[in-house]
Amino acid sequence: MIRLSCLSPARDAKCLCLPGNWRRRSRSRNSVAVFAALFRDYSAATRPENALEGEAACFDHVSKRAVAACQQCGRFVCQLCAVQLGEQVWCPSCVAAGRGEARGANPEQSRVLYDSIALNGLILSFLLLAPFSIITAPAAVIYAIVNWKKPLSLVRKSRWRIVVTIILGLAITAIWLSLAVYVTAHWHTVMG
Repeated sequence: MIRLSCLSPARDAKCLCLPGNWRRRSRSRNSVAVFAALFRDYSAATRPENALEGEAACFDHVSKRAVAACQQCGRFVCQLCAVQLGEQVWCPSCVAAGRGEARGANPEQSRVLYDSIALNGLILSFLLLAPFSIITAPAAVIYAIVNWKKPLSLVRKSRWRIVVTIILGLAITAIWLSLAVYVTAHWHTVMG
């Protein structure tokens, strides 16, 4: 696709927006997207040939010999219809439908579930290794806050796991801190 722009009033039908037809007097801006085939030289040597008996024919021009098959739908195309997109040849119907966009996008099939990692890590560390929760609870809170804006699951759209992780992590940290304050105060009264 080649994008051409020309400056011309909309009422000026003489400007075709092709190279050499640029008008710079007007303030309106028009643009058109054209295929590179517009600028091809279709001399007699490059014109589509008539299909002989038993040869593949173009889907749109049944009398013309096919030179390629569309990479998207498999239709045969003549030289006039073949649209070269990188290394691929497409038929005009597939280009018009934009069929290659969905395939080329490589859609995401899975994601890292940061909210589940934070919540499960906090709960498992508290249940299995309770003394280490003095370290894992603040770490889970920090991990949840850092990954707050990361993409969620492809299915669920709520951040409730991250919120629960932060609340539980802060609660466990508060319990450990109050236990440390109690032990420190009690230790000084016993020793003092």
